[in-house]
Amino acid sequence: QVPLKPGRSLMDWIRLTKSGKDLTGLKGRLIEVTEEELAKHNKKEDCWICIRGFVYNVTPYMEYHPGGEDELMKAAGTDGTDLFDQVHRWVNYESMLKECLVGRMAVKPIAAPKGEGFLQSYILSNQPQLVLLYQIFSLFFFVFPRCKILHLALSFMELFYDWFQTDSLITIVIYTKQKDMNAELVIVDCQDKRLRGEIIVDDHSYLVEVGKYCNFACETFYLLVNIAEKVGKVEIVLKKKDNIHWKMLGHPLESHNTFIKRTERGLFYRKCQLVSKTEVTHDTKLFCLMLPKSTHLQIPTGQHVYLKQVIVGTEVVKPYTPVLPFLPLDFKEPSRNAGAHIYLMIKIYSCGLFTQALDHLQIGKYMS
Repeated sequence: QVPLKPGRSLMDWIRLTKSGKDLTGLKGRLIEVTEEELAKHNKKEDCWICIRGFVYNVTPYMEYHPGGEDELMKAAGTDGTDLFDQVHRWVNYESMLKECLVGRMAVKPIAAPKGEGFLQSYILSNQPQLVLLYQIFSLFFFVFPRCKILHLALSFMELFYDWFQTDSLITIVIYTKQKDMNAELVIVDCQDKRLRGEIIVDDHSYLVEVGKYCNFACETFYLLVNIAEKVGKVEIVLKKKDNIHWKMLGHPLESHNTFIKRTERGLFYRKCQLVSKTEVTHDTKLFCLMLPKSTHLQIPTGQHVYLKQVIVGTEVVKPYTPVLPFLPLDFKEPSRNAGAHIYLMIKIYSCGLFTQALDHLQIGKYMS
């Protein structure tokens, strides 16, 4: 980080974005940006950056960037997605830079290599289930070595799911064929009429995600995750609200049955209840957050979680590393009759916008 000039804090940036000032120079218009056009805007006084297919005019944000202007300039006039993911993937840039949005990147048509026409038409017309595999090989053939292509394709083919039911229970079975499968590699959420089950495989993730299904029992919620580590089988068991026969598990959502890099998956937030705040020092507190009963999440040692708060209408996200609950000698473990708990030791800064909001959060309230 670099020292910022007075009047260039996060709150000052939020005020500027709410002022109604035209920060893009396009008077509210959204345009389609070509690579050639993007490359023209590569100076401090005229800087556009592409992140995940969206182009932002970050010129007005230069003086507000905690990492300094030089860091932003590394991606000036180019696709800065990889650089962004390396430094701070957790930042909610859509919210922070929404008033700087110029538009989308123009998509270039991809010509099929010669000699593939017959194979392509055969696959598309005869075997719909082969379309995905064809796309995988077509997409990665010119990007990765052949051994890498084979590894990715085989990993995806090994992952699949099935489901069955009894009068009172729904069981989803995910077959990973990963011999080192454990509870830390399985994340399950059932909320807002949506079921989400994610399996971590190295730096990739496989996702089962369906919505608009019949309600599961909320009053006496029952979520059980069974893992057969040696064969890599994961079972997700949920209780029905009514003893009726289901014709389908639910409507597949956009990311359902996909196997992609974790950095491309994006963050998933869930509402957690603040159950305790324990003072550790004069400016440091131990926060205990309770996960929903409908969530299975075991955080590996040393991994981050991301807290999100809406401050003056803008989503602000910060990463924190969970700690062991017994660090303070007089700490008392909360009751375990509800969801699992996450413990975060956080220093409260007198001028810190995020930590001040966190410190003022009352016991029993919720945050993402």
